[in-house]
Amino acid sequence: MTGQATLDLVGLFVAIVGLGAVVALVARRLGLPDSVVLVVLGLAIGALAPAEQFAITPELVLAVLVPGLVFEAAYRLDVAELRRTFLGAVLLAVPGVLISAGTVALILSTLAGVPLGPAFVVGAIVSATDPVAVIATFRHLHAPRRLATLVEAESLFNDGTAVVAFTIALAAISQGVTPAAAVITFMATVAVSTIIGLGLGVLAARVMSMTDEQAIELTISLVLAYGTYLLADRVHASGIIATVTAGIVLGTYGRRIGMPLRTFDALDATWEFIAFLLTALVFLLIGTAITFGQLRDAATAIAWGVVAILVGRAIVVYGLLGLGARGLHAVGRGPGLPTSWLHVLFWAGLRGAIAVALALSLPQDLPDRARLQGIAFGITLFTLLVQGTTTDLLLRRLGISGDGDDRQPFSVDEGQDGRPAAAG
Repeated sequence: MTGQATLDLVGLFVAIVGLGAVVALVARRLGLPDSVVLVVLGLAIGALAPAEQFAITPELVLAVLVPGLVFEAAYRLDVAELRRTFLGAVLLAVPGVLISAGTVALILSTLAGVPLGPAFVVGAIVSATDPVAVIATFRHLHAPRRLATLVEAESLFNDGTAVVAFTIALAAISQGVTPAAAVITFMATVAVSTIIGLGLGVLAARVMSMTDEQAIELTISLVLAYGTYLLADRVHASGIIATVTAGIVLGTYGRRIGMPLRTFDALDATWEFIAFLLTALVFLLIGTAITFGQLRDAATAIAWGVVAILVGRAIVVYGLLGLGARGLHAVGRGPGLPTSWLHVLFWAGLRGAIAVALALSLPQDLPDRARLQGIAFGITLFTLLVQGTTTDLLLRRLGISGDGDDRQPFSVDEGQDGRPAAAG
């Protein structure tokens, strides 16, 4: 890279950071999520500027932007609420992802003429609620803590499972993987990734507890976030699952072994700033990666894809999660979920950086690659521009507010705002 090219790259970075700050100010004045305004701006930049200036690679999104974002979100998860919502998050993240991917595959293959194998690949791409999109939107909506934790935990957990499902689906198309082998590969990948995250998270917490230097502590956290991802990826495990696990371990085990409060205050402030920068970058890049030509050519399939993700999401939220929570509550094994919360969970299933990165990573020799990318891009845009701009309205319509203390157990008889319904 020449000296001038280096200066140009630094200038571009500074411009994007400044643009992110301005967009955040404008978006909050307008009452819109930052992510939506950034995507629209990215679309405009991509349409007006030469495409070759914006070579968005999946490695840039998955290895540079996403690890920091998911680590920050995992580290800051409310541990007490995570324990109460863990089973629900796992249901949404594992069987939920597979049900969503299968629903998309079935509808696209039946009604849009996409072969079943490639249709399942698209289903895997768009099956996960993206942590970047969900977290960037939900933090401004003042949702109850338990509901917000469930949404964040689902998005963090299912992101990794969707990437694993995508990898296996591609292998099945090119190498003919059997269902039994696919299941074994899936389970082994999740297990290995979790073990890597656990081990490195514990190690980092131990080392950080041995020093009082905040600069060293922050450096270790940065190495943990990106080193965990790279190590897991190097051994063909899921870097995202490993990074999420490491973040949760640092936030929980670190407190248990007595890491000082000032350390967590410094980590909170630093990682909040890092997440702000990465969010601005990732959503601008999402917009520039999408071309209107691809959307036009795949318009009919995109429409069916949108129908498919909504149908799949309804099955997962109202069927798998809703009925499961009601059954557990009926036998006294756990709190129920208010129906209003199920509505929010259904509509808040946004897609974002992971879907775009996976679509960009489709092999060049994959038949009908451009159309498959167009379908994934179109579905992602729908969730961001339509669902992302109306989730706040849905919360207000349902009377859901985060102002009260929502840590108490909820039952299926609760009112729409998550509080116990009035007697009589």
